[in-house]
Amino acid sequence: MREDKRSQRQQQIETAAYEVLEAKGYAGTSMQGIARQARASNETLYNWYGDKLGLFQALVSRNAEEVKSHLEAELETDHDALAILGTLGPKLLDLLTGDRAVALNRAAAADSSGELGAALSKAGRETVFPLLEQVLLRAREQGQLCFEQSEAAVGLYLDLLIGDQQIRRVIGRLPQPSKVFREERAQRAIHHLRQLLS
Repeated sequence: MREDKRSQRQQQIETAAYEVLEAKGYAGTSMQGIARQARASNETLYNWYGDKLGLFQALVSRNAEEVKSHLEAELETDHDALAILGTLGPKLLDLLTGDRAVALNRAAAADSSGELGAALSKAGRETVFPLLEQVLLRAREQGQLCFEQSEAAVGLYLDLLIGDQQIRRVIGRLPQPSKVFREERAQRAIHHLRQLLS
């Protein structure tokens, strides 16, 4: 199968997976149900993703890919660390409060096995966190921030940026934040980070 055709088919399958997930939750979602929704064969799904957990790990990875790629590209440059946070913040908020992240987090919260939550953590936070840590270490090297423990500094930045935005989205108490809101909140997070870690 040609690469572009396979990519298009994967997008259809993954869209179908979100639709089934929202309708039935993680426990009620099956590879057969996704295959039926996507009008694909079970064999294709198992060949491409291995099993249900593999498929959802792929969903989480794809959801985090833009933020991960942005951070990796920026870390290859000599850009100012806080400027990197300025462009990263809106993307990270968009990722974490977007419809797909909300669907995955709602399903993970209802999944008593913990499988989906572990997949979310591994392909999301555990992938992005070390890259974000490198950005903050650069900020310390550049004399922009002062801290001892980089892990705590990253945690503080995420608290300032995200706060309760994601959980309020997950429980249906907040609309998806606008682009202007995300940009303003990203700048606010940097401002407070500088105040707290100067």
